[in-house]
Amino acid sequence: MNTNQMHEEIKETNLSYMLLAQQMLRDDKASAIFRLGVSEELADLIVGLSPAQMLKMAASNMLLCRFRFDERLLLNMITDYNKDRMMSQAHAAILMSGQAAETVAI
Repeated sequence: MNTNQMHEEIKETNLSYMLLAQQMLRDDKASAIFRLGVSEELADLIVGLSPAQMLKMAASNMLLCRFRFDERLLLNMITDYNKDRMMSQAHAAILMSGQAAETVAI
């Protein structure tokens, strides 16, 4: 994959992510804030973005989303396919809810 192809893939991923995040926040703000791992302030900013602003953000050469699984324990809980999978995922959700939300530096 060359640099131009990678940039196009990043742009497409960013736009999909921003559209999904905005829709989630409009449908159920509280749940979306938890699922996206963002602060209420950032959620309000995302909801208020115009289509033109979203396209400009998506055109960035870096991903706007990131993996929230900074710890091996969380990753293992989510990917564990044993008989207690539902319990593992519940524990992971509890641990993730204790993580700090992403904030905006203005």
